Amino acid sequence: MSTLILIIHIIVCFILIFAVLLQSGKSADLAGAFGGAGSATAFGPRGSASLMSKVTTASAILFMFTSMGLWILSTRGAKSVVRSEAAPKPAQTAPAAAPAPKKEEPKVPATETPAKTQEKAPATEPEKK
Repeated sequence: MSTLILIIHIIVCFILIFAVLLQSGKSADLAGAFGGAGSATAFGPRGSASLMSKVTTASAILFMFTSMGLWILSTRGAKSVVRSEAAPKPAQTAPAAAPAPKKEEPKVPATETPAKTQEKAPATEPEKK
């Protein structure tokens, strides 16, 4: 089923491309070259729809329907690329691990320091420059 819709979709794509490229613009006449097209209406003068505009509209509608059909068919059932194998089951997630404990600095036994090296700080503040 999806192959048939895909073939129709590709054909409609080419028809839509050619229909859009073969249309002439609304301002293709001499007045359009000087800015005189469509001053009376908001979107320019509307005549009867030409064959190319009808083909463009029909192919655009078919393009939308085939796009939605392919989208719907692509979501039905998870299939593997390899036809003989089933799709893999989703992996179960493990619970979050507890945060690692903080590393503490190794405690070094205190050595005795001579009393001379442990001088008191001066009572006055240093000069500011």
